[in-house]
Amino acid sequence: MSMYATLEEAIEAAREEFLAANPEMEQDEASVSQFNLQKYVMQDGDIMWQAEFFVNEGDEGECLSLRSGEAAQAIFDGDFDEVELRQEWLPENTLHEWDEGEFQLEPPADTEEGAAAAEEWEDDNPESDRADRWS
Repeated sequence: MSMYATLEEAIEAAREEFLAANPEMEQDEASVSQFNLQKYVMQDGDIMWQAEFFVNEGDEGECLSLRSGEAAQAIFDGDFDEVELRQEWLPENTLHEWDEGEFQLEPPADTEEGAAAAEEWEDDNPESDRADRWS
């Protein structure tokens, strides 16, 4: 799993990985049908991104499917607005690092950093009822 500090870096790396996995395709002729994305909050509070491109819509990877068809192709071709992608990301889909390399949908609250992240998460998700979530 490769994570990157910026969304742009993650998309560029995903493009390169896609082309390496499909050597018969030239970059200007490559055709993708699905774009997947994942946002991570590390224990130290850093935000990291992971992205993937797939030839077939519905292919599963490590990330959540975000765009398909022409929209996925546009991102692959570099025709996208990073601010728009960030704004459309649903906070409840963000993975939080609990232990080194272990991620869950909610931040840990047993450390100072975790408590701060949990408070931020609650501020971003006021409609969630965390007490009933695991019952």
